This record gives sequence, C-alpha cells and structure tokens, in this order.
Amino acid sequence: MNKIAIITGASRGIGAATALTLAKNGYKVCVNYLKNQDAADRICASINSSGGIAIAYQADVSDELAVESLFTFVNQNLGEVTHLVNNVGILFEKTELVNMSAERFTKVLNTNVLSAFLCSKAFVKQNSNYGAIVNVSSAASRSGAPFEYVDYASSKGAMDSFTKGLSLELASRNIRVNSVRPGFILTDIHADGGEPDRVSRLSSQIPLKRGGTAQEVAEAIVWLLSDQASYVTGSFIDIAGGK
Repeated sequence: MNKIAIITGASRGIGAATALTLAKNGYKVCVNYLKNQDAADRICASINSSGGIAIAYQADVSDELAVESLFTFVNQNLGEVTHLVNNVGILFEKTELVNMSAERFTKVLNTNVLSAFLCSKAFVKQNSNYGAIVNVSSAASRSGAPFEYVDYASSKGAMDSFTKGLSLELASRNIRVNSVRPGFILTDIHADGGEPDRVSRLSSQIPLKRGGTAQEVAEAIVWLLSDQASYVTGSFIDIAGGK
C-alpha cells in the first residue's frame, strides 16, 4: 500500500525534519507551507534527489477552502492521503494575558487548533478506513506557560482534547490518532516568541540538561504513524527532556 503523508507547516523545524524522515521510510510526502516557498522547495528537492517522492503546496490550513484544495491536489498527484501530521503552529512574543489582544488570541487558536480540525476533517472524508494522524501539541499544554504564552498553551490544551476525542471517534475505522508534546526544542519558533536563545537559558532546569532537536521529535512522530505503533491510539508522547 502506498503511504502518502501531508505535513502541515513543513518548511522548517519539526515539520521539515518529519517530512525528510518520512520520505526515508518510504512515504510519499506533501510539504505544506504558507510563506516560505524556497525552503519547502529545497526540502522536496532533497527528497526527490535521493529517490523519494515529495511535492510542495502552499495553503493557509486555517482556511477551509484552502484545505480542501490541498487535499484535492495531493489526491490528484500522489493518491489518497493515508497519514497526516498536524504540525503547523504559531507563537507570538511572550507577554502576560492582560497585554494580549483578542486578535492575537484568535489568530493563535485559528492557526494551531482550527487548522488541525479542518485538516483532520478533510482527511477523514477522503480516507478509506486506514491510516494515522499525529497532532503536534506542546509541553505548554501541561504547564500553561504563565506570564509568557497562555494563548499558545491554551491552543495546545485544545489540541490534546481534540486528539483524545478524535481517537475514539475513528478507532472503529482503523484510523489511529496520537500526539507528541515537544518542549525545549531547538527550532526557530523561539525567535518568533522574541527569545531565540530561550532553550539555552532554560537548559539547566531540564533534567537532561539540554534542549532537544527537531529530529528527535520527528522520530517519535514517524513511529506513531508507522505500523509498529498499530496498537497505539489516543496517546501522548512527551518529548521535553524529562521536564
């Protein structure tokens, strides 16, 4: 059976590492991106030059029509989507709740949560009762990220509830739904939050005394998608160095 995966927000960080690793494991992949076409094209070129199959597609996955176009494109060019990684997420500069605007809160929820809902719905509608979904949550869903990113943490808490509920809905259709909860990972998202060296600053508070890599998260995602995890659904893997 062809294994065909869409990874949202895959032009950098965890999404990019996941796309590359899935391709090495025989998946045909779609690298979804919003703005950075050059980065997405480089990932696809790397995969294709190594004998894999990858295509890039620009779509705002918080928009329902764009999501439908994304799935139509992949169905026409690669085949039925069998695996989905809801990875896309945004983070704004850290601040206390009282200083957050409703516009910011809504943007975070739409990008981080609504996108997962829309992509999962599109996946289920076109899927013939086989496959797996992995939602990329965050250790912030457990900590609440007070005084920094309660909007981001709230969105990831919603992702956790979504993961559990959807896993129960889809179990009888042989579609597994799981989640990873990364924390203190060395990616560009910390620069988006205004503190590019955040992981280094906090490393002494992490039991393993270091930040994690995007590749370490990708390996967990790929395992959850694989048939090696065929009896795993509704589960969460914390990837935060023991924090």
